[in-house]
Amino acid sequence: MKTDKIKEILQAIAASGLDEVNIETESLKLHVKRNSSTTYVESVVSKPVEVFSLPTAPASPVVSEIAESKKTEKATLVEAPAKNTVAVKSPMIGTFYRSSSPDSPVFVNVGDVIQKGKVVCIIEAMKLFNEIESEVSGRVVKVLVENASPVEYDQELFLVEPI
Repeated sequence: MKTDKIKEILQAIAASGLDEVNIETESLKLHVKRNSSTTYVESVVSKPVEVFSLPTAPASPVVSEIAESKKTEKATLVEAPAKNTVAVKSPMIGTFYRSSSPDSPVFVNVGDVIQKGKVVCIIEAMKLFNEIESEVSGRVVKVLVENASPVEYDQELFLVEPI
């Protein structure tokens, strides 16, 4: 296979956006993998073969701007708690669940009045399901974590307005 034909194939692969491609013929064995610094071309016939490097496509500026704006939106939502609220925080790392099973009702909803010691959620850590109790009495103002999402130690889970 001629060098020009190999270059043409590599350009077509680069334009396709595929991460990895394997092509084998009687005279050529081609393995192309993105995200590595070089691409190796092996030939079955004992002819000298050139090694080409695929250009990496730069990230689209539009996608970067959208990702940044979403980060800013989330940060704004979490950083602006209502006045006179207390956060119920996670005492451990794990997975946050709003109910005891998928078909059970949630422990608390926004607007519910809760008492100190009421179970507000479950956090699963290492296959153990731990009931998390409220440390404050009041009205639930906001749920800060989505169901079945991972949480960190001391992460705010709910905002409660003390009564």
